[in-house]
Amino acid sequence: MVVHEREPFNAEPPPAALTGGGITPLDAFYSRNHGPVPDIDPAGWRLEVDGLVERRLSLSAAELRARFEEAEVTATLQCAGNRRTELTGVRDIPGETPWGPCALSTARFRGVRLADVLARAGLDPRTAHIAFTAPDVSPLADPPQPYGVSIPLGKALGPEVLLAWTMNDRPLPRVHGAPLRAVVPGWIGARSVKWLHRVTARATPSDAHFQTTAYRLLPAGADPGRTGPGDGIPLGPLPLNCAVLSPADGSRPPAGPTRITGYALAGEGRTVARVDVSPDGGRSWTRAALDEAAGPWVWQHWRTVLDLPAGASEVVARAWDCAGATTPESPATVWNPKGYANNSWPRVRVHCG
Repeated sequence: MVVHEREPFNAEPPPAALTGGGITPLDAFYSRNHGPVPDIDPAGWRLEVDGLVERRLSLSAAELRARFEEAEVTATLQCAGNRRTELTGVRDIPGETPWGPCALSTARFRGVRLADVLARAGLDPRTAHIAFTAPDVSPLADPPQPYGVSIPLGKALGPEVLLAWTMNDRPLPRVHGAPLRAVVPGWIGARSVKWLHRVTARATPSDAHFQTTAYRLLPAGADPGRTGPGDGIPLGPLPLNCAVLSPADGSRPPAGPTRITGYALAGEGRTVARVDVSPDGGRSWTRAALDEAAGPWVWQHWRTVLDLPAGASEVVARAWDCAGATTPESPATVWNPKGYANNSWPRVRVHCG
């Protein structure tokens, strides 16, 4: 793993660990934390469901398993700061984790549908948002506070949104949220809250720091130190994105036919329709072979072979989704002071011998 911070622990796998596509092994799954990983006694843990509900619920792990139908979803989770390092080439982004192109991973999650738990509690007609709260306290908030965010009710009721206790058919690892985490496919990873212990029905979005202040897209000219709650655009559904996994940036492959591989990920409710790859910085393009979508919430891997000449080459990729949207050419057009949502053309520079 490429470890960016030890405490809180933030790490992404090297590109080679993701080139196989499909499910990501647990030991290669990226890890994003905002504070220390909490120590939770599974025997004493309970999920509280409260707020605008007819019946407050307090469920142990055993009760959650016994009272609700199990469900499964395969989903690619992606950090909102994925590919941030490419934005720092445009302008510095101080104080933010320097994520490369691998702050995303795919797993098979099993648990219960959030919608089923909310139905058991009974929602008040005023409910418009569902908030998640975890016990991990982040010093990034002022004052420090437990991690909390929310999602709109329409998304929360989707059958794909789970309260999960297994990951790749194994008990959820502690660093990935045991004993229970939310899984919100198609949305930024920050909404898939780990160590979940409270679900709250609300008329308004969560008023926690990571909903009102963090994970918001600020204008390029904004000063993050001077912005406050409600500024910027709240991040939710993932934008269309793609990256080159092989060859590695800065590598020296032999000249001639070279295998180029990568991934692409569409926004919520869409699939990737096409990926084009260029060996010369975007002057000419070749259509890559694209994996069939394994599900509506999962990345697609692509591959092609390009004839790279001796000397320097710039390999570039761009993606198109099923609605005809494509990725922007330059990172300068999407630069923002928090380094979120970079989906510009990935560029890998190699020197062929």
